[in-house]
Amino acid sequence: MQLGLIGLGKMGGNMAERIRRAGHEVVGYDRAPGKRDVDSLPALVEALAAPRVVWVMVPSGEPTRETVKELAGLLEPGDVIVDGGNSKYTDDQVHDVLCREQGVGYVDAGVSGGVWGLENGYALMVGGTAEDVAKVQPVFDALKPPAPTDESGQPIGGDAGFVHAGPVGAGHFSKMVHNGIEYAMMQAYGEGYELLEAVDLIEDVPGVIKSWTQGTVIRSWLLDLLVRALEEDPALDRVRGYAEDSGEGRWTVEQAIENAVPMPTIAASLFARFSSRQEDSPTMKAVAALRNQFGGHAVRAVEQAEAERPA
Repeated sequence: MQLGLIGLGKMGGNMAERIRRAGHEVVGYDRAPGKRDVDSLPALVEALAAPRVVWVMVPSGEPTRETVKELAGLLEPGDVIVDGGNSKYTDDQVHDVLCREQGVGYVDAGVSGGVWGLENGYALMVGGTAEDVAKVQPVFDALKPPAPTDESGQPIGGDAGFVHAGPVGAGHFSKMVHNGIEYAMMQAYGEGYELLEAVDLIEDVPGVIKSWTQGTVIRSWLLDLLVRALEEDPALDRVRGYAEDSGEGRWTVEQAIENAVPMPTIAASLFARFSSRQEDSPTMKAVAALRNQFGGHAVRAVEQAEAERPA
């Protein structure tokens, strides 16, 4: 089949390559001239035969909103737009209404796999009508990981790596929760690493973490990646302890509050990322000042803290 793909960065470019390897035609558009097959969105639409499927892979928020709005005005009834970025599920519901007014279908696809997806495949969580999802299914089949097989080579596990999660919004909601869990898992691995580093008893911290990748209940691809990072930089000296959040963790916690679902672990991992960005915590300044006020405990002046800070 044909697919129009908007956004050919690290993720989109690899996805385009994987889809082409499966025998499909991809017409790509990107703002960077060196990557694109056509020079504009109208040219992209013109290059595709109806019914068209156009996959949007651009940053979430306003860039996605603007792209979907322009596409909805260019496409024809029966065509389908897929948002494969990290949009908030409520944006999907707004986009669906906009597209339906033009007779255009809309599918939201939460995509996980990062830079490794080209070779390993992508986990796909999609939302939309059965009819619209079916129009995109050959692309989903090309992108998803190969099904695991038994000893005789027969596939097992059904659609591992792909799920039609529900109506529009369900795909990105599922990906949002996935990323919230990811926050918590990374935080747990990070805390375990710090404790191992903090004691003199453990002489081979990278070796201990690598030993966990086989036969243990905490093995995972994330743990494999931590091993890889420690092989490249055993003490993580080249990395600053500063972690951004891309939005999904916040949205997960917001939904937990909205639905009265306790999520202490995911919430704590999100707040830990906020703490990582503080050079000098106002909270802990207040704590230090209070200890001094009620107990006469010593406080470190700014000048003293600066003098003791490692070079």
